[in-house]
Amino acid sequence: MSELIDQSELQSRAARLVEAARQAGADACDAVAVTGVSLSVDVREGKVEETERAEGDDVTLRVFVGKRTAAVSANRLDDPASLAERAVSMAKVAPEDPFAGLADPELLVKEFPVLELLDDKELTADELTDIALEAEAAGLDVDGVSKSGGASASWRLAGIVLATSHGFEGSYISSRYGMSMTAVAGEGTGMERDYDFDSRTFFADLDRPKEVGLRAGERAVRRLNPQKLSTRTANVIYESRAARSILGHLVGAINGAAIARKTSFLKDRMGEAVFAPGIRVVDDPFKRRGAATRPFDGEGTRADVLEMVSDGVLQHWFLDGASARELDLKPNGRAHRGGSGTSPGPTNITLMPGEKSLEELMTDAGEGLLVTDLIGHGVNGVTGDYSRGAAGFWFENGKIVEPVSEITIAGNLNDMFKRLVPGSDLDNRYSSAAPSVMIEGMALAGS
Repeated sequence: MSELIDQSELQSRAARLVEAARQAGADACDAVAVTGVSLSVDVREGKVEETERAEGDDVTLRVFVGKRTAAVSANRLDDPASLAERAVSMAKVAPEDPFAGLADPELLVKEFPVLELLDDKELTADELTDIALEAEAAGLDVDGVSKSGGASASWRLAGIVLATSHGFEGSYISSRYGMSMTAVAGEGTGMERDYDFDSRTFFADLDRPKEVGLRAGERAVRRLNPQKLSTRTANVIYESRAARSILGHLVGAINGAAIARKTSFLKDRMGEAVFAPGIRVVDDPFKRRGAATRPFDGEGTRADVLEMVSDGVLQHWFLDGASARELDLKPNGRAHRGGSGTSPGPTNITLMPGEKSLEELMTDAGEGLLVTDLIGHGVNGVTGDYSRGAAGFWFENGKIVEPVSEITIAGNLNDMFKRLVPGSDLDNRYSSAAPSVMIEGMALAGS
């Protein structure tokens, strides 16, 4: 499948842009050339609803004139000189940015690690259709499922090249395969829906379509006839899929750009205990077959595996070049390309598991709310105030009693992090990975 992407052509585009920018008067510059191809199939009720194939190319040139910067993008590279001249003209009238610039040459990747990023298996539309239909059929076979909300299967291939005026050139190709199924249970106003999915770098690692469909159907049926809870304080357990959102709130709070802007509730907490002892959060750009695995970051900077939280203590921010310079720190290879420049962010981030299973967490909690679905984005990144709509199951004596919905969970992330207890059921498939987590004493607003 890798023959679908011509890396040599991408390298040529990036090199031509860098040279054109130099000729146009840029003091420094970098160029990113990307290309991709994808194929997806959507089915519903045993019939194909849509088959979509997409192919695209894009180049972005970023130039620096002193401390002024500008960027231009194009889908085609017919005239590199014209694109470069436009970028340099824009930069000359842009406001100065004291933190703008290319990465320090000492921090650039010199030797590229060998990573498992590419599976050469190309799937046809017929093969994707069979996968989606199999997943849908398995979901519909679950007793209580009344209809399908649709199923899909897809693959994609992406290539990227980064070249800079101070000598860096790097490239890689990555693949991704996925499938999903949504099941609807019940009838009329009593209908409930849920879904399941899987996404992997290598096709052979995907769950079987029947397993995905079966889980979607079972999840939908479990949600039938939900009850409402009265307002109370209770122990809350987020199942693994929902717990990734808690990890996401941490990621946002330790983003170097938010720290520099002083818009994070953790802005003054470096070196302090923000979680209970024993909690570890690891960011690994080299994770085997990881969704965000990469040999270099958006600036060509080398990266290491970072323990962002060690034994409960916050150890690092995510830093690109600009945020590091603003904070007077050293970049740590977490630059992401986007729009006209870079922004800091994680790679494969994992909340490391604890020792107790989900069932054992429920037993320890006695009674409480098991969250399986979250609604809305009610989190204040400046204060850490937390308020999210939720649905799931009420449990007593460690056993599920009934499904519940229309609940609001409220608290503050500073306190929630301190009380967080991770389970052992780590779902390690995605770029943001977490086990189930228990948080004691959350405020629940119900009927």
